[in-house]
Amino acid sequence: MRVTQSMLSNNMLRNLSSSYNKMGKLQEQITTGKKVNRPSDDPVVVMKGMGYRMQVDKIGQYQRNLGEVNNYLDSSDDAFDTVGSALKRASELANKGATGSLTDEDREKITSELKQIQEQIKDMANTKVGDKYIFSGTKTSTPLYDKATGKYPEVDANGNSIIPGFTSDINIEVFDGITLKVNTNPLELFQGIDDLFQGLVDGTPNPDPTLPNIPATQENFNKAMTEIDKKFGEVLTMRADIGARQNRSEMMGNRLGVQEGAAKKQMSENEDVEYEKAITDMITEEAVHRAALSVGARIIQPSLVDFLR
Repeated sequence: MRVTQSMLSNNMLRNLSSSYNKMGKLQEQITTGKKVNRPSDDPVVVMKGMGYRMQVDKIGQYQRNLGEVNNYLDSSDDAFDTVGSALKRASELANKGATGSLTDEDREKITSELKQIQEQIKDMANTKVGDKYIFSGTKTSTPLYDKATGKYPEVDANGNSIIPGFTSDINIEVFDGITLKVNTNPLELFQGIDDLFQGLVDGTPNPDPTLPNIPATQENFNKAMTEIDKKFGEVLTMRADIGARQNRSEMMGNRLGVQEGAAKKQMSENEDVEYEKAITDMITEEAVHRAALSVGARIIQPSLVDFLR
């Protein structure tokens, strides 16, 4: 086969173009830090990368869900801490009211403070995280204690609200197939505390309905002390349950952190370029390209005059 000058020139241009493409690809890898920058570079790597990226995104969503769990649990624990402190003060007042040397006027002053404690506990029943009432079950847009009517939702014999939703559980997914209950259902507790305080504040109904109620007596305060201690024990039980869920949430957070690290490592190994290798390849390609240019210059250099000499 006869090799012509045009064939040599075309081959040289084709080889130079291929060399430029290789250097361009290596330069792009070094600049972006990625092995592939478009699906055509390596479809297999791209498909694997999509899977790893979906895994990282999913773990990120679970971590955000876990943040919502912690918001609920931390806010619930803080609210019950306040309720516990209020009950401690109420117990001190009830103990004081049970003293035989107090006058009716002294006990009225005690019931006045108990009324303020009662209002504080009602406020805790309507604790919110953002725009959600955390003690209202799935009815997060409705306060547990309705200030307009001055009542809590009614409950049945099992302690569940007659109106659906107020005692329902809220579960948030924190991993594949794993959910955590984030809310606490203290409706019966708050209702019992409110009834207890209201009995002391209102006093005993007078046998004569035309007369006002009989103010709380020493005996009433004696009975209230036992009931307050019982309610305080219920608050501690709920806080213990919240604490257990907080511990599990922390363990799930640690697990998600490990899973995130593993997923990002796999994604990095699949996508990220090895700079040492890429730079070495780039230097090699530059050397080859320079050699090709040198040889090409020798091929193109001769002219018709050179042949006629």
